[in-house]
Amino acid sequence: MHLAQLNIAKAKVSLEEPLMKDFVDNLDPVNATAEQSEGFIWRLQDESGDATSINLFDDLLIITNMSVWADKESLKKFMFMTHHLDFLQRKEEWFEKLSSGNQVLWWVPKGHIPSLEEGKSRLLHLQQHGESPYAFTFRSKFTPHDLAQTIS
Repeated sequence: MHLAQLNIAKAKVSLEEPLMKDFVDNLDPVNATAEQSEGFIWRLQDESGDATSINLFDDLLIITNMSVWADKESLKKFMFMTHHLDFLQRKEEWFEKLSSGNQVLWWVPKGHIPSLEEGKSRLLHLQQHGESPYAFTFRSKFTPHDLAQTIS
């Protein structure tokens, strides 16, 4: 099994505004770092190479990021041990704090590329029901084995 993740963020202003320039200017380098990271499998992107124009929710200021990784350790290493961490630490400059969770993780079969609707349903499930082998966060210790036990 591989690990899928979806996260959302609500920009304080449109991505075209000067406030968002440093964030937008670094999308390509951060995405390139992800793609070159050990354990990276796939990421959501449009024709421009990022996913900022993909509107999963009714609010145009909410941007979506979704990717698939070999395992939780690979995703953590990218998030917390690369240039990506610099932008995580600055997220309050660009994004509003959301009242509900903004990230979800779930196990997918090797070779499966999740759809946007799948990611959205996992995030909503986590927000409504809390953590489970079906939808969880980094705080949990759920494994693919836990998911298999809930299905059988």
